[in-house]
Amino acid sequence: MTAALLVGVLGASGSWHSRRLIAALGARGHEVLAIPATRLRSIIDSHGLVRVLGPEDVALDALDLLIVRGLPRGSLEQVIFRMDALHVLAERGVRCVNNPRAIERTIDKSWAGAVLATSGVPTPPTIVCESYDGAMQAFERFGGDVVVKPLFGAMGSGIVRIEDRDVAHRVFRALELERGVYYVQRTVAPDGRRDLRVLVVGGEIAGAMERVADSWRANIARGARPRAVTLGEDERRLALAAAAALEADVAGVDLLIGLDGEVVVLEVNGIPGWQALQSVSERDLTGLVVGACEALVTA
Repeated sequence: MTAALLVGVLGASGSWHSRRLIAALGARGHEVLAIPATRLRSIIDSHGLVRVLGPEDVALDALDLLIVRGLPRGSLEQVIFRMDALHVLAERGVRCVNNPRAIERTIDKSWAGAVLATSGVPTPPTIVCESYDGAMQAFERFGGDVVVKPLFGAMGSGIVRIEDRDVAHRVFRALELERGVYYVQRTVAPDGRRDLRVLVVGGEIAGAMERVADSWRANIARGARPRAVTLGEDERRLALAAAAALEADVAGVDLLIGLDGEVVVLEVNGIPGWQALQSVSERDLTGLVVGACEALVTA
C-alpha cells in the first residue's frame, strides 16, 4: 500500500477526468487539492525564497505530486507564467505529471514534430513557416492536398483540409492578416486511413481505440465514434516510442494508418483525455493513471 500523499489536481475543475482522479486518489487515502490554473501565485520574498501558492495561499511546494489536467487558454504572458510556475514546482521537488518540459513539447506541434522526427518516429511531412509565399509553396510541394493546423490547439479546433489552390490562397491570406504561423501538413492517406488513439501510462499501453468518423477529421469532440481495437506490434512500438521521445509519463498518442499499412504518429497529447476510451475499455483507466503516478513518486 502506497503511503498517503499530498496531491494537487491542476485545472479543469469539475471535469469528468478531475472528478474521477480526485475520487480515485481519495479512495487510496491521499489528501487531494483541486487547484484552478488561474489561481497560481509566485512569490520571491526578501530572503530570496521562491514559493508557488494556490488558493487560500496554500504552499504548493509541499505537494508530493501534481497532476496537470488543464491549462486554459490565455494571453502569451498568462500561458508562460503558468508554465513557469510548473517549472519552479518541479525544481522544488514536486513530481508533476506530466513534467513541464513534456507539456511544453506536446502543446507545441512544431516542437513535438521535430522531436519525434529526430528520434526516428515517423510523422507526416510538415512545413512550418511565417510567410504566405512559403505556405503556398508547401501546398504545391505536398501535391495540393494539405491539412492546416494551429500551432497550439486540441480537439480538432481550427484544423482545415485544403485541396484547392484558390481556397489555399484565401486561407493563407487570412492567416497572414492574423500574423499567424503556417503549420502545413501533407494529408495522410485521405481515402482510406484509420485513426487510432493510444493511451500510454507509465511506459505501458493502457488502452487503444479507433476513432470512426464520416469525414477525414476523426476527433471525438467533433462527433467521431470510439471503437476498441487491439494494436499490432508496430503500432504499440510507435506509441511507446512517441511518448518516450517527448518524455511524457501519461500520453495520448494519435496514430494514422494508411491503406498500405504505413503507420505514422500524427501528434502526442500531454494532457490526454480517456473518457471516450473508457467507454470501450474493460480496464479502469483512471486507476491505471493514479497507480502510475504513485509509482513515479515512490520510485
